Amino acid sequence: MGKKIAVLMTNWFEDSEYTSPKQELEGAGHELTVIEKEAGKTIKGKSDGTEVVVDAGIENVKPEDFDALLIPGGFSPDILRTNDKIVNFAKYFMDHDLPVFAICHGPQLLITAKAIEGRKATGFYSIMVDMEYAKADLKDEEVVVCHNLVTSRTPDDLEAFNRESLRQLQA
Repeated sequence: MGKKIAVLMTNWFEDSEYTSPKQELEGAGHELTVIEKEAGKTIKGKSDGTEVVVDAGIENVKPEDFDALLIPGGFSPDILRTNDKIVNFAKYFMDHDLPVFAICHGPQLLITAKAIEGRKATGFYSIMVDMEYAKADLKDEEVVVCHNLVTSRTPDDLEAFNRESLRQLQA
């Protein structure tokens, strides 16, 4: 039976970091729900202009209704981390050892949630120092798995990111 996966993203997400995992996860029978501040709003990717309609507003969802969390990169995580409800939503998954898939700038949400300390992780080059200050155990590898957390650096790492994300959902 497929898992329910929350996707936290807003405008200026990195297109392929949403579309590639979406294709792989849905292809394996999982259900994705895009969550932002406002349901029904159309958000756009930063590279290809991919348009996605938000399924649910953060006010209308509970993290306990989902099995896993996907955080695509781009500028989206930096925008989202200004919203305490979204930050707390992400923190729930880390606190409860539920699968979290964060690529590129995705770990920014986990930094703000103070949920990455002591975890092996990677991210986009420009946020590495932020992750270091957040006391993550930084690795410069295409994919890093630490318990429930799967992180990758860039769209070039999507094949490994998707593979390890799917593996987490089989556990």
